[in-house]
Amino acid sequence: MSTVKIVALVLIVAGICGLVYGGFSFTKERHDVKLGPVEFSVKDKETVNVPTWAGVAAIGVGALLLLGKKS
Repeated sequence: MSTVKIVALVLIVAGICGLVYGGFSFTKERHDVKLGPVEFSVKDKETVNVPTWAGVAAIGVGALLLLGKKS
């Protein structure tokens, strides 16, 4: 399988996931205060929304790469 086909499939899968889930969240840890041996940290939950147009564009570009590539 060529690199172009792999990239095309990854784009299609990522576009479908973006449309189905609409975004993803992750936890980001920050170290705010250090008082000697004691360290306080804060965990922030961040959410990234994937726009609908980005999911559709990823599927479209992946399909064009997959269908446009002649093996």
